[in-house]
Amino acid sequence: MSRPRQLPPHPEQLRGFKYFALLRPLLRRLHGHACARDRAGNRLLHYDQYAALLLFYFFNPILTSLRGLQQASALDKVQRRLGCGRAALGSLSEAGRVFDPALLRPLLGELSAQAGPVLTGKEAEALAELTAVDGSFWRGLPRMAWALWMSPDHRGAKLHLHFDVLKGVPVDATLTPAACSEPEQLRAMLQAGRLYVLDRGYAGYGLFADILRAQSSFIGRLQDAAAFTVQAERPLSAAARAAGVIRDVVASKLGGDHHKDVIGRPVRLVWVATGKVRADGTAEVLLLGTDRLELEAELVALAYRYRWHVELFFRWFKCILGARHLLAQSQGGLTLQLYAGLIASLLISVWTGHQPTKRTFEMVCLYFSGWASLEELDAHIQQLQEHPKMKPRPS
Repeated sequence: MSRPRQLPPHPEQLRGFKYFALLRPLLRRLHGHACARDRAGNRLLHYDQYAALLLFYFFNPILTSLRGLQQASALDKVQRRLGCGRAALGSLSEAGRVFDPALLRPLLGELSAQAGPVLTGKEAEALAELTAVDGSFWRGLPRMAWALWMSPDHRGAKLHLHFDVLKGVPVDATLTPAACSEPEQLRAMLQAGRLYVLDRGYAGYGLFADILRAQSSFIGRLQDAAAFTVQAERPLSAAARAAGVIRDVVASKLGGDHHKDVIGRPVRLVWVATGKVRADGTAEVLLLGTDRLELEAELVALAYRYRWHVELFFRWFKCILGARHLLAQSQGGLTLQLYAGLIASLLISVWTGHQPTKRTFEMVCLYFSGWASLEELDAHIQQLQEHPKMKPRPS
């Protein structure tokens, strides 16, 4: 008789992988879901194993393709550390169509809850749960029929991200074809207790009302020619003037006389001069609206400046972490890949207590590649934790 097939080690048996310890119970729940098989049907790939391989891909820049990941899965050290056997290329390709990305999405919220704040102080306390919302484009291949964009020859997908500014981490995300409505995606992702900061592309009084109905608040940029009814003019403090605020108004209603009052409550309007000059020679002034009537005008302006943190995160995510390269062409497969990349970013933030940077990412990669010892990685993280947190005001 042949020997019974030896099962891959359980994640609890792993050694020297302490920085993935908090992921083990999170990934273990995925193990019993659907399996991806090779063409012969005799080699299985479980959901938790596939997720671990995707994380391994992001922490090893030497891997640049699905075939490279398949070859790495044959290495004994990789199998022992990730708790999986050798994966077939067919299994890896099928995984994106078999595994449900919705099961991986909750890990974003669970890991973000474990991250500590990178912005502290009184201003951060006043802007608690500040969440920047934005979308970023991924160019697709013409054969990706689901990724609707401009034409059959131009395909693309869009990642819709909610980013906790004070923690510097993503908290939720979805992936859709590029030809989509970003405000509608925000409606579908609304959470209670958030202070959403939005760019002009999300400006819509109906959306603001939906945010309020979800028991959250908003700070959003409005169109320069937005109509409103003045209820009260507010005096400007020295701090507000120093922040570029040139006018502060409480409006009883947004919209003209012939428009319905969709929001149904007074809205604060704050005009902020950016110091930039438009092409026509006029000074650039932002019109910001919020339901937070008690918030100081300078903090409204500061919250909108913090919105750029999500742009910086996309730059890290695509250019440093390498999430721009596609491992899958199906919508489910690409969603799984990007969720794994977001989880990798969250792990670095939870480990270090800081936002991920190129230097820290390089150190983590050197550790997983065997060039840096665990002690040297610990020393790097300890040095980061002893460094003061980010200043409340962005540069």
